Amino acid sequence: MKALVIGAALSGIAAARLLNEKGYEVVLTDLKEVAEKKELEQEGIKVYDGGHPEFLKKDKYDLIVKNPGIPDAAPFVKAMKDQGYFIYNEIEIGAMFAPHYRFGAITGTNGKTTTTTLLGEFLKTLDPHNGALGNNGYPVCEKVREIGDGDYTFAVEIAAFQLLGTREFHPVVSACMNLTPDHLNVFGTTDAYYKAKMLICRNQTADNWFIINADDANCMEYSKDAPCRLVTFSTEKDADLCIKDGKVTLFGEELFDPAILKIPGMHNVANAMVAAAMAYKLGVTKENIVKVLSEFPGVEHRIQFIRELDGVRYYNDSKGTTPESTIVALKAFPQKVILLGGGYDKKLGFESMRPYLDRIKYLIAFGETKYQLKDLYPDTILVETMDEAIALAHEKAESGDIVLLSPMCASWDQFPNFEVRGERFAEIVKAL
Repeated sequence: MKALVIGAALSGIAAARLLNEKGYEVVLTDLKEVAEKKELEQEGIKVYDGGHPEFLKKDKYDLIVKNPGIPDAAPFVKAMKDQGYFIYNEIEIGAMFAPHYRFGAITGTNGKTTTTTLLGEFLKTLDPHNGALGNNGYPVCEKVREIGDGDYTFAVEIAAFQLLGTREFHPVVSACMNLTPDHLNVFGTTDAYYKAKMLICRNQTADNWFIINADDANCMEYSKDAPCRLVTFSTEKDADLCIKDGKVTLFGEELFDPAILKIPGMHNVANAMVAAAMAYKLGVTKENIVKVLSEFPGVEHRIQFIRELDGVRYYNDSKGTTPESTIVALKAFPQKVILLGGGYDKKLGFESMRPYLDRIKYLIAFGETKYQLKDLYPDTILVETMDEAIALAHEKAESGDIVLLSPMCASWDQFPNFEVRGERFAEIVKAL
């Protein structure tokens, strides 16, 4: 049996190693240099880096896997698809070799990481081997290599790119947090992007749950044909999962009091509601739900409190890579904020920000999109780099102010990913 793995990032290497251990002849290829090449070759994996050799297109494979960050339109991937190959995702490969794992899967444009992380913490109360996997940076294949198959339960964050590469993936409970335009540079249309998100429930059955945002018209529209039980959630109105008399209830029974949460904003109440309902479906007790929620500090890079200096509080929201994400962050604070924004242009535009500009005290913009932000908000102060933006925010901030990095954009113009951007922000802020 022969497997081709395209892309040597975290998930690609994890898939290659698992397939190698399961007896496949594995070929791993990447356009970039593979840092682990020598180590992987010693394990028996053939590595072709610095480009994809033409002869790889002529070989025959039992399966092909790719990293989710590589678009289907990439020439090498397209060449393989044109030959009739289905291109698998790493999550599907991991699940293939762990048929006894149970999954709670979360997708959506915003809120995935917090919800997945929180669900993972709930699931650890059932078994310490349980936790959070997937698009949050911990490949399913890596977990299967570590602990093998067994009666374990995992929270899985799964992006639209990844869902395109699944065939058999079958969560016990899944959720779509919301749907707003994103990744149009890859999907082309919002319709294609939203339909990809709905693939999360395609293998679910009548006794499974698909938790869907009743406050989001797109979620309600695109989930109509779900093959499983639809469970609606809302922070604004009556739903299967909602807030009644100040308490979060599921099918009319109290789950928890939102007053116990340490993470700010109504969007985090929604994240906690969904994670708690998924945990309940997966067997976590209400007592453990309350205990975990009361202790949960939040997720790195998502409205993450960094420090308070001279009465000014600094927050890292580097994962705010769309205008909609930034709107959520702005709504989390009662006062106007000093907003640091800008970065790689995903061609989403910034018009959706217009109704929320009154929540901004200063907008300091950097990176590729800074002039677009100046067009949106003429009082925007322009700098070249995030480092300069932080220094200027520190200079302008007064006691009681909030300084918020929430870029509205991807990081790729100045940073390799949002994590590095957020870590740099935290490093500078801690050194002020």
